[in-house]
Amino acid sequence: MSAFPIVPTGENVSRQVLSERPELMVVAFRFTAEGAEGAKHNHPHVQSTYVESGRFRFFLGEEEREVGPGDSFVIPPNQIHGCICLEPGTLIDCFTPRRDDFL
Repeated sequence: MSAFPIVPTGENVSRQVLSERPELMVVAFRFTAEGAEGAKHNHPHVQSTYVESGRFRFFLGEEEREVGPGDSFVIPPNQIHGCICLEPGTLIDCFTPRRDDFL
């Protein structure tokens, strides 16, 4: 069990840091209802996303894709991205370097 708290990030969405070092951070984002949103945003970190469970429609710059369990992809620094939950589930995101704003 992670020693980090579960933090609400929006309606029916929460995040929990699972592990971290200055060079890398692993975070679980849990979506508990269809239609929950990961708001579009960008950041200077490289991000990888792994779909542990559920289904999501991702917006990656001008691209749109639907992903499900076992899918993964990398988001380059500063690319605008976000998602809509199609079926409740969990995303596991890794950031390099660490997202200090999540601590």
